[in-house]
Amino acid sequence: MTRSNKISVVIDTNVFVSCISRKSINHLVYKGLVQELYDLHITNDILLEYEETISFKYDPDTSELFLTALHELPNVHKEEVFFYWNLISEDVDDNKFVDCAIISNVDYLVTNDKHFNPLKELNYPKLKIISIEEFILILQSLLKS
Repeated sequence: MTRSNKISVVIDTNVFVSCISRKSINHLVYKGLVQELYDLHITNDILLEYEETISFKYDPDTSELFLTALHELPNVHKEEVFFYWNLISEDVDDNKFVDCAIISNVDYLVTNDKHFNPLKELNYPKLKIISIEEFILILQSLLKS
């Protein structure tokens, strides 16, 4: 379900790691966030993972800019999870993204992590899991319209 005519998503940490650099072929994901092309839903647990991973992979200035954007952008929505579905057993840490996607009723959960693949077959709760490449195609079509 879209909100305010924008698509809504939950984005796995590895997607953001691969798109922050301006030199990345996936940079449109970060640029689209800053340009408010989509609504991003996060929880405290997701935010902490973003912070830990981005701080490790990038210099302090880049990390600080990314985290500041998450706190200040009006299209970033902080959610609170009250029920844990525990749908991923291979890497239970990934469940934070699934739980956020379910409670936020997002259009897409964006990830290239294979641990999410079994969820594509679920009838309930129904989640639309897409790759970063698919998400970039969606963002490109939004830019054209």
